[in-house]
Amino acid sequence: MTLLRERRDNVLLITLNRPDARNALNAELLREISAAVGEAEADPAIRVLVITGTGDRAFCAGMDLRDFAAGENPLSGGIEGFQRLVEGSVSVPVVGAANATAVAGGFELLMACDVIVASSSAQFGLPEVKRGLFAAGGGTFLGTRIPLGVALEMTLTGDPITASRAYDLGLVNAVVPPEEVLATALEFARRIAANGPLAVAATKELVRLGVTDYARARVRQREFQQSIFASEDAREGAAAFVERREPVWRGR
Repeated sequence: MTLLRERRDNVLLITLNRPDARNALNAELLREISAAVGEAEADPAIRVLVITGTGDRAFCAGMDLRDFAAGENPLSGGIEGFQRLVEGSVSVPVVGAANATAVAGGFELLMACDVIVASSSAQFGLPEVKRGLFAAGGGTFLGTRIPLGVALEMTLTGDPITASRAYDLGLVNAVVPPEEVLATALEFARRIAANGPLAVAATKELVRLGVTDYARARVRQREFQQSIFASEDAREGAAAFVERREPVWRGR
């Protein structure tokens, strides 16, 4: 199997499972990721999606260039869920557990996650220009997240950066020893899953929209204020606070 799936309470953990190919993205793996995204969004019991990779060589090496050179187009179809993931439009929060290096499309996949835990030994980069390509999966928008000069350095040279520099730039949320990456990512997921699911989904959409389309974000905020503040979960959250107990969310 190119993708492993495991349920852990309210979390769906998916693991890129092509270690011999440095977990590179081929057509089969992209379809599997798309299906997992669909599963996470369709099941209200899944509050968070966690993505990691098999082995200690790579989180993901990006597009499988061997298949691409052989004429396979991994973007040929059936990957709507993956495309929404890299666009940041998946409703479920996504935590990336970078067990090792992520480059090219693998780095773009990691950057699509909402919270990222990185191995201290990992490196990150966008080397597409070294292969006569460009970072078409969102990497060329890196300047919206870090200083423009650094984004241009990374995309024009194609050279990688260390996990510690990625942390200093704000690209990742935590850098931990390799053996602690998954546990730390799952702890982030647990903390997110403990919150009201309607509020979490609205917050994710609004924070991302605030960066890409501020005017639309203001409109959506007014819409969410009507629905979220009138929800059963909002009343439950207030009641649980007053009664000094943990809330029981119903997602409505």
